[in-house]
Amino acid sequence: MKSMLRQSIIYRICSVGKVSLSTLLRFRTMSVDERIVADLPVALESGAFKNEVECSKLELSQKRPIEDVGDFEAKKLKPEEDKLWPFRKKKLAMLLVYSGKGYLGMQKNTGFKTIESDLFDALVKAGVVRPDHIEQPGAKMGFQRAARTDKGVSAAGQVVSLKMFVDVDQALKKINDNLPAQIRVLGLKRTTKGFDAKNGCSYRTYIYITPTFAFAPLEELVKEDYRITEDVCENVRGIIKMYTGTHNFHNFTSGKKPNDPSAKRYIMEFAVGQPFVHDGLEYVVLTVRGQSFMMHQIRKMVGLTMAIVRGFANMDTLKRSWEVEKVDVPKAPGLGLVLDKLHYDAYNKRFGNDGMHEAIDWSQYKDEIERFKEEFIYPTIFATEKNEKSMLKWLATLPLHDYEYKIYDGSGQGYANKLQEAKLLLVSEKSSETSEVKSPDQEAKPLVDRVIEETAPT
Repeated sequence: MKSMLRQSIIYRICSVGKVSLSTLLRFRTMSVDERIVADLPVALESGAFKNEVECSKLELSQKRPIEDVGDFEAKKLKPEEDKLWPFRKKKLAMLLVYSGKGYLGMQKNTGFKTIESDLFDALVKAGVVRPDHIEQPGAKMGFQRAARTDKGVSAAGQVVSLKMFVDVDQALKKINDNLPAQIRVLGLKRTTKGFDAKNGCSYRTYIYITPTFAFAPLEELVKEDYRITEDVCENVRGIIKMYTGTHNFHNFTSGKKPNDPSAKRYIMEFAVGQPFVHDGLEYVVLTVRGQSFMMHQIRKMVGLTMAIVRGFANMDTLKRSWEVEKVDVPKAPGLGLVLDKLHYDAYNKRFGNDGMHEAIDWSQYKDEIERFKEEFIYPTIFATEKNEKSMLKWLATLPLHDYEYKIYDGSGQGYANKLQEAKLLLVSEKSSETSEVKSPDQEAKPLVDRVIEETAPT
């Protein structure tokens, strides 16, 4: 503030006293005593510039119109509509937990029920954001989610960054009062102006809860009373350990070419927990931690692991999936996937102890997070699996995947699936007598029905 006043006074002296630019430049580097004897007769004759204290008083008490300040940019006046919102707007990090059952993912999608659509409605009703800002949340309120969860996927530690009014009384309570019970905002923290929940995240932790019968060997009948053995658990550990490190995961998402640098992702840890029984079904929790994940990546990592353990694929399939060839990788159901925690180590190291900002650490909400998991996330996963048998039905589709590679032609036009061409030729030869060519899907349908019958619980 002081330096701005001094600079303003200098320009005032130049304009009032008709002082040359060279004199002005010398004046800026002079001490107070040197300025008194400088060639500034008009300014000194006025008697207003005896010392810097008098200059400051004059600047504060006798302000001229903004346009007379010289080259200084005029302060922008607030639009009329902003006067209706006399609150301070600050950048915040918001801790969000939710059960994804019944939602088409996290990201707002006009015409569909998503987590963000309900959150934006609650923010407006609570009076912490303007209604017109949710139409362009990124540009108007700096909104950014740390992770984009898919349909049916839950979160026990989602973080979003946004600008909102911080002077609203009991803002957190008002937001939650306008949210459904399966979505809760647990905490808010002030951040730097440039904080971005997605780009500022150092790494992410997900868990995947699955019935253990998903790992039953092919020779065993899949039943709900299946109990996993230690040998099978060791087999699973050996397979998922292969994922750690940096690999090209272009086969574990959609729309990525093998030469796309963004397809390379770093997996820090992939572990399997101890099995447990709930309502007659045995479950196991897989925990994966990595810098970032692409769409469907974790579900495909889990799906291929199950296919290998069951005997439909082998370790060569996994190794080939990281190479240039296109590999048919199955995608496990989204029901058991949960965004467990987001880590902001780099941000916290730089800003967490600067005395002005809070560390993005939600450990004080640990008990509330666990209660929400026990009340909403876990029961939804267990009840849906018990009633809808999503994993059991998905396992019946594993034989439909060929797990073979498709040669990348390098032209950018896609892949040439040699195996599919062979299948079409074989079907054509079998149907040549009747002149009726059946599609591979028609031949596969009886196989699906048979597998479902064979794997259905008794």
